[in-house]
Amino acid sequence: MVKDKLLEKITLRLNEVEKLPKMKEGSIIQTLEENGLSRRDFMKWAGAMTATLGLSSAFIPAVSKAAELADRLPVIWLHMAECTGCSESLLRTATPSIDSLIFDYISLEYHETIMSASGWQAEENLEQAIEKYKGQYILMVEGGIPAGTSEYFLTVGPHGTTGAEHCRIACKNAAAIFAIGTCSSFGGIQAAYPNPTNSQALSKIVNQPVINVPGCPPSEKNIVGNVLNYILFGTLPALDSYNRPKWAYRLRIHDLCERRGRFDAGEFVQHFGDQGAKDGYCLYKVGCKGPYTFNNCSQERFNSHTSWPIQAGHGCIGCSEPDFWDTMGPFEEPLADRLYKSVFGGLGADATADKIGIGVLAVAGVAIAAHAAVGSFKKNKGE
Repeated sequence: MVKDKLLEKITLRLNEVEKLPKMKEGSIIQTLEENGLSRRDFMKWAGAMTATLGLSSAFIPAVSKAAELADRLPVIWLHMAECTGCSESLLRTATPSIDSLIFDYISLEYHETIMSASGWQAEENLEQAIEKYKGQYILMVEGGIPAGTSEYFLTVGPHGTTGAEHCRIACKNAAAIFAIGTCSSFGGIQAAYPNPTNSQALSKIVNQPVINVPGCPPSEKNIVGNVLNYILFGTLPALDSYNRPKWAYRLRIHDLCERRGRFDAGEFVQHFGDQGAKDGYCLYKVGCKGPYTFNNCSQERFNSHTSWPIQAGHGCIGCSEPDFWDTMGPFEEPLADRLYKSVFGGLGADATADKIGIGVLAVAGVAIAAHAAVGSFKKNKGE
């Protein structure tokens, strides 16, 4: 019953979006075919994206239609104090994934990395896009933002408008606002101690609701998925206490880590290059912050979804958590019993990983002993 009502709601929403004018020639299917991808590939991707968004398979047709309508909602992308790594994760790939191709298909009205205009022409493009699509466009902001008396540390364009002012103007008329990457979500490295430019998260600069999509960088699916989620529902997704979409940041790296079995077995890399490292042991003792970090990296991965840091042999550094540059270091040492503010509230994670490991091993030992005793009893009874 709930599923049917939700499908009905999504259908009505997609019908509304479909009435909006197309902003691109052709279709997403044509774009994919030009890059050697078939309709079948697209539907497989839609199935995977549906699961990522936490929806049942009944919603696959709706998700695929939302992707096909992605050019109906214009996107304005602002760059603040950043390295452009979040944009690069989508735009710079030798073998474009469906995620990056869909992002190419989206109507990007302003994006400084890929636009040809500069100077006053670029400023004019931004102003015209904000005015033309007032109340309709999706705003994405990449990078930390100098604030207060330090706003002048970041100025944009020939008129020297501060980055913070650019954000305030663009946010006023946006239909949805996304802070892309850890810098705009939480300040990032620019906000690390002593933060000389007073860089802040986008949410601290503007008064409108901001959806944080942290990561250094976030995965392609976490960026594109939020656009699709908005096309599907027209509302903000369910968020955690740090305004991150729960469909992407609900679980810890530790929960779905491919090395979790090694952790549970008490098999840890003691130092990089040892036999444990070669055998794929758990990286907690060499600094992995997976037990404290909420993200879906192990599912989505990077570099066209081929790998991620833990698979490559280095522990998670906690890049999707607030103030990780200050709270997660040193990156190659465990947090141990240090206090740490987590999404659970208060100080401290749910427990330190070392203690969990000892507890799990103790329980496992009891279970193994019980199983052996039951087996021996059955054998003696001839069963």
